[in-house]
Amino acid sequence: MGFAVATNANSYGTPLININFINVSDLKRQEALARLEKYLKENNMDYRDTLNLPQTGFNMKANLAQKEPQTLKRWEKEQLYQRIQENAKGKPLFILHDGPPYANGNIHLGTAFNKILKDIILRSKRMAGFNVPYVPGWDCHGLPIEHNVDKELGEKKHTIPKLSKRSACRKYANKWIKIQKEQFKRLGVLGDWDKPYLTIDYSYEAAIAREFNKFLQSGAVIRNRKPVYWCSTCTTALAEAEVEYADHTSPSVYVKFAAAEDFSDIHPSLAGNKVSFVIWTTTPWTLPANLAIALNPDFIYAAVAVGDEILIVAQDLIETVMAATEVRDYSILGTFAAKPFEHRKCRHPFMDRESLLVLADYVTADAGTGCVHTAPGHGADDYLTGLKYGLDIFSPVDDEGKYTKDAGRYAGQRIPQVNKVITADMAASGVLLNESSIRHSYPHCWRCKEPVIYRATPQWFISMEINDLRI
Repeated sequence: MGFAVATNANSYGTPLININFINVSDLKRQEALARLEKYLKENNMDYRDTLNLPQTGFNMKANLAQKEPQTLKRWEKEQLYQRIQENAKGKPLFILHDGPPYANGNIHLGTAFNKILKDIILRSKRMAGFNVPYVPGWDCHGLPIEHNVDKELGEKKHTIPKLSKRSACRKYANKWIKIQKEQFKRLGVLGDWDKPYLTIDYSYEAAIAREFNKFLQSGAVIRNRKPVYWCSTCTTALAEAEVEYADHTSPSVYVKFAAAEDFSDIHPSLAGNKVSFVIWTTTPWTLPANLAIALNPDFIYAAVAVGDEILIVAQDLIETVMAATEVRDYSILGTFAAKPFEHRKCRHPFMDRESLLVLADYVTADAGTGCVHTAPGHGADDYLTGLKYGLDIFSPVDDEGKYTKDAGRYAGQRIPQVNKVITADMAASGVLLNESSIRHSYPHCWRCKEPVIYRATPQWFISMEINDLRI
């Protein structure tokens, strides 16, 4: 057992020191290191001089913060992108369409990540022998820009003329296009930065107008209402990506829709004057817009006797519904299929109209009663059901979340505060079976963080049928 310290030189003449420990104690190691330090000191050597590394002209310090801007400036001066594209003529084309960012503020990690990943793909394709043009662009229209301009305008936003508002938005977008362009170039992204595509270019807008007019002249452009996420606080529609989900407390109500006709032909147990379909909802404010009750065509439904009333619910949900409505004394009079109820009618619990009985396979037995309150102007599935059965896409709610005159006695009241008023009125009239509250995940606006609603708004559509556009 022992150790050895040997010295020699590499091919450059630099002394090298080799230390071999062979089952030695800590004390022996310390002695070896002490001898090494002594040797280095006597020969005016540093530890790094003993490392056998290749010789290089690279500086030890990168100084990227100073050198990267210089490199980018050189690329621009040399027109590197243009030269690469000139050299790529005749090569196979590779196109990566760039989804444009909004021109509404400084770039962030998301936009930087997007651009850098795309630049990596484009560079790899260039090295693989492709002609790879890259034309960056900006989305200069829509709420993200208008929202920020509104904040700058303050109270003036309520009185400013439309053309002046548009001019302010154009000026705002141009400002951020210039800023973001320099920020993206600073990331080292190669592209045709002098000729980007901008949705506010007049030529771009003119091309859209020309194409739209072709659809218009062919009769394919139609006006209709369709439900969308709507923020009553920001008074604007929201895309799916602009909706966040957070816990929210909502009312949970079970409501009776009385039969508007005799259903004894479907089953003898339904003979009588007090037959009602029971629905469950966490949005009582949508009840003024109810036009239908949806049943699942594959479910078996039951007539449940409670006192002198007959309640219709899905057979598999009887115990759940009775427990939720705190009904202990009940009996099942009979069961029947859903299909015979299609196109039959019941009465709206507090509006002077009827509600159509329809069939829909999205009705589940996970919760509720198996009878789904349907308001085509306030739900995605409801909307499709409304189209199928020719129902009005009815939404008696304005941009600020207040009921219109079509909501009857609730006109002018605000959503969702009106929930308490509606449930109190239903309780007084005897159509409310039960009310409680539920804590659940609910959509909120990503800007103001307030709960949003789902409401139908007038929109323009290009018909897929008129010009046979479906594949």
